[in-house]
Amino acid sequence: MSDRPHRLPGFSYLGLHRYSLTFCVQGRTHVFINPKVVCEVLEQISQAAAAHRFEILAYCFMPDHLHLLVEAQSSDSDLISFANLVKQRTSFAFRQSHPERLWQKGYFEHIVRNDEST
Repeated sequence: MSDRPHRLPGFSYLGLHRYSLTFCVQGRTHVFINPKVVCEVLEQISQAAAAHRFEILAYCFMPDHLHLLVEAQSSDSDLISFANLVKQRTSFAFRQSHPERLWQKGYFEHIVRNDEST
């Protein structure tokens, strides 16, 4: 088994697309039962979204993972760069008050196609 989920071959993850993303907490620890952690992580995600021109359509914090529904706002919006920045910013913020790692390696993504209901 690889360290991270496989990406769709031949798809660039650039441009005006919608995506469903799932990020899992390292060791599936229940860190998102703490409202302060949720607020800190959401703030960092919002900043990463603005920097990479993504709109956050919906999010759902579960105790040990996070679901995001995002939509690119520019033809040069890059999902891979956005997801990497999300993990980097949220990990850094989390480490300011917690000794453990926040995220497992990789993330899961699903391209929301035009014929699917967002």
